[in-house]
Amino acid sequence: MEQKKDRLDVIIFGASGFTGKYTIYEGIKLLDGLQWGVAGRSRDKLRQTIAEIEKKADKDLSEVAIITADLKDGESIKQMAQQCKVLINCCGPYRFYGEQVVKACIEAGTHHVDVSGEPQYMERMQLEYHQKAQERGVYVVSACGFDSIPADLGTVFLEREFDGVVNSVETYLQVSSKIPHDGGAVLHYGTWESAIYGLAHANELRPLRTKLYKTRLPNFQPRLKDRMVVHQARFLNGWWAVPFPGSDRSVVMRSQRHFYDAEKKRPIQMKAYVAFESIVQVLGVALVAAIFAIMCRFKFGRQMLLKFPKLFSFGFASHEGPSEKSMENSQFAIYFRGEGWDKDEKLLEPTDQFKSPPTKKIVTKVSGTNPGYGATCVALILSALTILRESDKMPGTGGVYPPGAAYAKTSLIEQLSKNGFKFEVIKPTK
Repeated sequence: MEQKKDRLDVIIFGASGFTGKYTIYEGIKLLDGLQWGVAGRSRDKLRQTIAEIEKKADKDLSEVAIITADLKDGESIKQMAQQCKVLINCCGPYRFYGEQVVKACIEAGTHHVDVSGEPQYMERMQLEYHQKAQERGVYVVSACGFDSIPADLGTVFLEREFDGVVNSVETYLQVSSKIPHDGGAVLHYGTWESAIYGLAHANELRPLRTKLYKTRLPNFQPRLKDRMVVHQARFLNGWWAVPFPGSDRSVVMRSQRHFYDAEKKRPIQMKAYVAFESIVQVLGVALVAAIFAIMCRFKFGRQMLLKFPKLFSFGFASHEGPSEKSMENSQFAIYFRGEGWDKDEKLLEPTDQFKSPPTKKIVTKVSGTNPGYGATCVALILSALTILRESDKMPGTGGVYPPGAAYAKTSLIEQLSKNGFKFEVIKPTK
């Protein structure tokens, strides 16, 4: 859809919030040369935020447009959407605040990216708005932060390097710090809140997926089986791994379904794990997770979790979020173990089955620093810029997509690699 020429290139909505502030900070470099603005419900708070970041970055931001938009005022959201080409939405939890922004963007012919890690929200947006977005020529892409750019584009990268047919991928997330833990929070309250509501409403996913995908995928063999709930990953120097409860698998599977439906490509099976250095850490995390899961089932439990995040997360989540020092020194690595067949063993149809077990393996890795906020905000801005610059390499004329499906044929992996992310092959295929 043709957009008005006097629009700003990008607006960061929710700019005075925790993620919004870091997005502005990363935007100083990444949005250089573009016309961009910030939006939120309080002009004073936005001015204060801009002044704070000007000081921190030692950069004049007087040219940055300030727009007032309040989620309680639908008209202001529409007006904001009409003022830019791409809206970066930092206002979560998205299950409460996301839909009206997506709707306003589609009506305004404005592209939309966010950092949601909430499968129910993302899959419902795809179900309800994919066709409308296509008709309006608008791209709506969620999960453009640490959830789930590394996992989704990491799977795309592995397949590029594999040179054959990939059957399955197992991902192992490691998060570590260059300095001892300072005792402060690791998560901001907003992330904690999203996780609470996500788990409380997990039962919504099955009926949602039944509506989203009218037909089931063929039963591809061999099936990728779940590993033991706690197992040792020998290729990670014996670190202990447990299933990863985040949105990575949901996002990757949606991308793979898109490739199957749109390109008749055999989808990759995927399972996600998170790894810890010692069994003691695993037990500690299991204790918090058990308390969290039980309390999420009841209204009173959810109220307690929301009211006392520090207490029930044993200090790992707070309204203040992690300290600057803690974030700058945190680093992540996701290892991808892929299995499949050599390119010589190609099938005539994507639904055909291989007659032999997988003959080829590969290990790749995506890594970076400050996963929760710095890397998230870089990935978010680069996702927005990719739509601005390379929409001709994106699927169709628009629609609601996960990042792997949206950006597989663009240069986003290369752009991420120039800005703090590292995509590499650890063990090539044999």
